[in-house]
Amino acid sequence: MKLGLICVGRLKAGPERELFSRYAERIRALRRLGLEGLELKEIDESKASSSAERSSREAMELLAALPAESRLAAFDERGRAETSAAFAQFIASERDRGCKALWFAIGGAEGLDESVRARATAVLSFGAMTLPHQLARILAAEQIYRAMTILSGHPYHRQ
Repeated sequence: MKLGLICVGRLKAGPERELFSRYAERIRALRRLGLEGLELKEIDESKASSSAERSSREAMELLAALPAESRLAAFDERGRAETSAAFAQFIASERDRGCKALWFAIGGAEGLDESVRARATAVLSFGAMTLPHQLARILAAEQIYRAMTILSGHPYHRQ
């Protein structure tokens, strides 16, 4: 099952991009368990004047960029917080159901539009605090890597 992360906003060059790249490379290197890669797609933030219009336009672009036959999971502050082990089990269950590609979405400043949350198989949260999208994508990459290590029995995740 291919893994992907689709985000509103662009990650500029610098330490955040480097840290994200480090986790993405670790994910690519840990090609086992029927999981592969972490493709990144970035959607430009909307310049619409109202927050509702920005959220709606970003949602349309995000959903249009989602590859066909992909399942979607969303990271959103209104989602449910899971343990890393439960997150790993979610990924494994999607793989075991025959999912060909699982993409994770991260919204922009307005968060994710209801249309994206409705399309998602799961809506997950990193907690109640609001995070900048740069950190959210690093957390997503790290948790995907951690999930893969949990599933493979790798010692990275110590309980």
